Amino acid sequence: MAQEMIEQDTQLISITDSALTQLRDLLQKQGRPEMGLRVFVQPGGCSGMSYGMGFEDRPEEGDAISDLGGVRLFVDSVSAQYIKGAEIDFVDSLMGGGFTVHNPNAVSSCSCGSSFDTGADAGTARGCSH
Repeated sequence: MAQEMIEQDTQLISITDSALTQLRDLLQKQGRPEMGLRVFVQPGGCSGMSYGMGFEDRPEEGDAISDLGGVRLFVDSVSAQYIKGAEIDFVDSLMGGGFTVHNPNAVSSCSCGSSFDTGADAGTARGCSH
């Protein structure tokens, strides 16, 4: 079951229970449970756009902010238009685990798992490189 991030009664992004558990554990291990997770989109990657995540002490002006089970998510207004309706998940596999974004706005993605194209920037795809 996923928990939803709400911005003015509109779902912006959701997070799975496994991802929420992992985030809580990471924040506890760092001794900083008050920190939030910034989710953003930036140019780059093999499909034209890539996801990024990182912990921050506080939101920036204009951020959409949500408290999901005690974990705050920060999304800037530019990134929000690319990831609206997306879901953050945590995948644990033999090759290693990590956070991933399932984005219904992506019309193509790369096997890297962190790069996507919404169609608006078609033609900027590049080969995967880690």
